[in-house]
Order: sequence, then C-alpha cells, then structure tokens
Amino acid sequence: MSQPLVVFDNVVKHFGEFVAVERMNLEIHRGEFVAIMGSSGCGKTTTLRMLAGLEKPSEGEIRLNGERINDLRSWERDTPLVWQNLALFPFLSVVENVEFGLKMRGMAKAERQRKALEWLDRLGLSEFAARDIAQLSGGQRQRVALARSLVTEPPILLLDEPLSALDAHLSVRMQGVLTGLQKDLGITFVYVTHSQSEAFAMADRVVIMSRGRVEQVGTPQAVFREPHNRFVAEFVGGKNILGGSVAGFDESGLVRVESEHGAFLVRPPMDRTVAAGEQVSLCLGAEHIQLGERAALANRLECRVVGEEFIGSMVNIHLESASGLELQVQKPHAEYAGLGLHGGQKIFAGWDSANALILRGE
Repeated sequence: MSQPLVVFDNVVKHFGEFVAVERMNLEIHRGEFVAIMGSSGCGKTTTLRMLAGLEKPSEGEIRLNGERINDLRSWERDTPLVWQNLALFPFLSVVENVEFGLKMRGMAKAERQRKALEWLDRLGLSEFAARDIAQLSGGQRQRVALARSLVTEPPILLLDEPLSALDAHLSVRMQGVLTGLQKDLGITFVYVTHSQSEAFAMADRVVIMSRGRVEQVGTPQAVFREPHNRFVAEFVGGKNILGGSVAGFDESGLVRVESEHGAFLVRPPMDRTVAAGEQVSLCLGAEHIQLGERAALANRLECRVVGEEFIGSMVNIHLESASGLELQVQKPHAEYAGLGLHGGQKIFAGWDSANALILRGE
C-alpha cells in the first residue's frame, strides 16, 4: 500500500491537566473520505485543529505527505478548513471571497478571478458571483465556503461540522454535493461531525472517539455490524446489549452464555478466545430479531409489546421479557403492519446465533 497522506503517530494533546487526545495512532490515505465522530468533548475537533495547525500536539508527531508538520503554522501547510460557521467575509462579494486564498498567495488578479469563477461554476454559483454574502441562502453560502477552500486545489480538505446549521432537507442535499465533489476531485476529506447519519452516508471510513481515545476505525458497515466494545455499540445505536457469563461450548463451537434472562448460543469472537466462567457482554442488532412463533431459532424469549416508535421508513418496536429485559426490534413499515401488534400483546422474539456477537474488550 502507498504511503498514507496523513499520519498521527502517538499524538497526545492536553490543556493543563486535561487530556483532550490520548495516544492517537491513525493513518489517512489519499482520496479517502474519513469522518471523525463522537459526543461533545471526545477530542474530534481538537484532532482536526491539530491537523489544521491551530493547535500543537503536546506529544507525538503529525506527518503530511511524509513531512513532520508539528511546528508548521496554519498558513504554512496546505490544509484548508471549512468552519462550522463558514467564516465568510461579509464585506466581500461572492467571487472576492473565493479569490481570497489565491490573492494571499500573490496570484495575478486576472488569473485568480478566472479560477474563482471556474469554481463557482462547478458548484452552480456562477449567477451569484457579484452578490453580497448576505444575499445568499444557507446552502449557497456553504458552497461558497467550499469553493474558497478548493480553489487552491489542496491535497486535503478539513471540514468541522459544516452542515450542522442547515435544515434536514438541505443537509441531505449538501451531503450529495460533498460526496460528489470528493469523488470527482480525488481530494482527501477529513470531516468532523456528531451526526452518525452524515458520517455513515458519506465516509469511506469512520473514526469513533470517546474521552480523547480512538475506540474504533472502520467502514460504516463494519462499525455498525461489528462494534468493538460497548461504547461503540451504544453510540451507533440500534443494539441490544446484555451481560452474562460463558457456560461452555456446543458441538459446533458456538459459545453458550448464561444470563439472568436465559441461556443463549452466540458465535465466538473472531479476534480472541473466551473461557468458561468469563463475564461477557452480548450485542444483538435490532434489525436481526424475528418476531413470531419460530421455534427453529437457537435463541428465543417470550416478551410483551410495550410500545412502537415510527422513524422514517422503519418502526422501532419495544419489548420487555418476563425477566425484565428490554429489547428493541426494528422492522420496515410493511413487515410491521403484517404483524398486527398491539400494546401488551405476548410474542416471541428470536434470533440466530450468527447475528449476536460478544463485544471485544468486555
């Protein structure tokens, strides 16, 4: 594999005694769309600011194109940042905003105007070139900020929650604009967000952070289907988690886990072994639970329906077992309607052993 574009090598950042980023080791490759996500205070924005040159690592090394950049100031590295508030200049026209970076580099007026107009055209903003920033909509301003950052043709673009101020409909449209641009240009995007839907819709890989630590890195599909630990499972949502202990193994190698809610067969972890008596946490995706009388399933619980929640094209069905275990089941509307459920109804919830996993590090 070719040399990564960006390397965080044992990077630590602390503010006084507070550790904002703890021993980060991360590689980002050319042409990738990487999303860094986590709850407030997890260290994602500090990570982006260190890459942008707005914060200096306390320990470790950041490399860009193989060059150590710890001591380079923000204007000495080619890592433009699209801010959450966009930071456009209200006293400049649209085209003058886009030209600004080229002007700072000493490019002649005619050439920088040509390049600025070219980028405005690529982003569908040609007709607004002479307008004041205040005359634009939120989505139009967002595209001006992108044009201003991309006009210098950088190898990497950093984005700090750029869609957070947009309404839901416009945010979805801008996701399409961003992913289309990134694929067309082949530029590396590093995107910080608290929104799982944004990250999972756009990114090639996601980085999940908590309390300054990287908890998991992987494709959106891998992170959702195979969370490494309880934090990631709870963060991505749609998971049922219960504790128990390893009671043994069946003839096919499945792990038998005993819990206060019953005994369940689970596929063994792929990256480690478990031993009899070990305390473990099971993770079961809400989409994998079947409802009905299917006795063939390896794992079954009798439950009662306690509620339903309609979310877009899906329905979350909330169940409770006789032992008090709360389960979340997710079904498409058509399948939900066919079940004919009502509050208080008794129903069996079952799942295949292959669809439950033992969380790593638990």
